[in-house]
Amino acid sequence: MTDLAPEAKERDAADELAALRARFVLDDTVYLDGNSLGALPAAVPDRVADVVRRQWGEQRIRSWEVGGWWTAPERIGDLLAPLVGAAPGQIVVGDSTSVNVFKAVVGAVRLAGDDRDEILVDASTFPTDGYIAESAARLTGRTLRAVTPSEVPAALSGRTAAVLLNHVDYRTGRLHDLPALTAAVHGAGAYAVWDLCHSAGALPVGLDEHGVDLAVGCTYKYLNGGPGSPAFLYVRHGLQDRFDSPLPGWTSHAEPFGMRPDYEAVSGARRGRVGTPDILSMLALEAALEVWDGVPVEAVRAKSLALTDFFLRCVAAYVPEGRVECVTPLDHAERGSQIGLRCAGAGEAMRRLIERGVVGDFRPPDVLRFGFTPLYVGFAEAERAARTLGEVLAEGGG
Repeated sequence: MTDLAPEAKERDAADELAALRARFVLDDTVYLDGNSLGALPAAVPDRVADVVRRQWGEQRIRSWEVGGWWTAPERIGDLLAPLVGAAPGQIVVGDSTSVNVFKAVVGAVRLAGDDRDEILVDASTFPTDGYIAESAARLTGRTLRAVTPSEVPAALSGRTAAVLLNHVDYRTGRLHDLPALTAAVHGAGAYAVWDLCHSAGALPVGLDEHGVDLAVGCTYKYLNGGPGSPAFLYVRHGLQDRFDSPLPGWTSHAEPFGMRPDYEAVSGARRGRVGTPDILSMLALEAALEVWDGVPVEAVRAKSLALTDFFLRCVAAYVPEGRVECVTPLDHAERGSQIGLRCAGAGEAMRRLIERGVVGDFRPPDVLRFGFTPLYVGFAEAERAARTLGEVLAEGGG
């Protein structure tokens, strides 16, 4: 058996991003579940304490103005924008991913017009996206057709209003071709809606560069915003004046404190707002995004690919032959920042891995998922995870 621990130490010593670990609260656990919930950034606890004790406790209602609470959705959206390749003024933070998917899909259908009566949805999508798309189709009187991303170009037609796609498959980690698929959707005169939950903060997205119409994403995975942190909605500049949100709320009104019975939409991405911002989790996210200061997402992507390549080498070296099958594409152009391994008895194997200090997760029926967050995961941890997996499976843990 090849011992890859020395190579892992050498790689860590040469890692330009290694110092970023100090920006997080970490322990001896190998944490490879940042694709579900990111680690705690060290700056967050004190910031949240300040929001609770001083801003809420002392300033109280005045904090909507002097604490910047009212403008937080757009301010934090502008902080997040460079991580997904967007210029300022196009992202609003708030609500859940599911709520924002609903806004985006219905908004896209309304942009497309009444003569387009079909919505396409990624057949391999996270279940909630499918539920939301089905509901959006019923509410707008459209039909819904589920197709795989590779089938989208052939499925497009003059009937297509909107296409909802995942940038990275949540089970396998497959990265889909956002530029090519967006161009195909536009070529058919339809609108592209992208779910970035498993790519935002893990790899370059290029929303502006590739002309994406609308996009949504969560902030508690690779962006480390914390459990239940608010999601985001991107509306391309050129569409904002025509974006008709299906959830008009008082905070997206042109005169939010006018309390008028008739609705008049505010200008810009703020049209994506609905109700009162969730301030505690939103300002925790703002503090969490500080870990990205001076960190180019391109460098994170380079380390991500190096980490996942190295992990697969370690798996090949340590895991008994034939015990696992990689379901994540080996081609860098088709890989996100996680590795999925098909394994008999995967649920039990993951339970035993967690007992030994290697935290990933399990997706039924038989997939072990290992998420690599380059901001705080190193090569020695990748080596330890693969070695421990080999031990567990050799002992009959899978």
